[in-house]
Amino acid sequence: MNTLRQCLPACCAVALGTLLAACHQGPAVPSIPSTKLMAIDTPPPAYPPELACDEIGGQVVLLMSIGPDGRPKDVRTAQSSRVQALDQAAHEAVRHWRFQPATRGGQPVTTTLQVPVNFKPPVMRPDSCFVLDEQRKREG
Repeated sequence: MNTLRQCLPACCAVALGTLLAACHQGPAVPSIPSTKLMAIDTPPPAYPPELACDEIGGQVVLLMSIGPDGRPKDVRTAQSSRVQALDQAAHEAVRHWRFQPATRGGQPVTTTLQVPVNFKPPVMRPDSCFVLDEQRKREG
């Protein structure tokens, strides 16, 4: 019994210390998972008609910064198609794209994204090309 009396204060001190330490850790905060950037509205760019008629295609690779509002903030050419009209059409199109922003800790964040924009000439030549051909004959 003496041993119990001697041990009891030490055991109480350890238990009290553990309880106090747990109280100072604060309430448990649930972890909010991060989410990835998701495309909402990304229509293909308008194909410059004269290039489609001439069967000129290419790929433009753009480096984009998508802001917390889901809109492109900065758009740069990472790789040109070597056709200025295609590069321009790609830039113009992606400026209007919309995304659901990525999040961290439940808050939207800016995300960098690399996007290839492909221009493939139509398989069948559009009827509008014949009008363009006639205009070119008259001009040249």
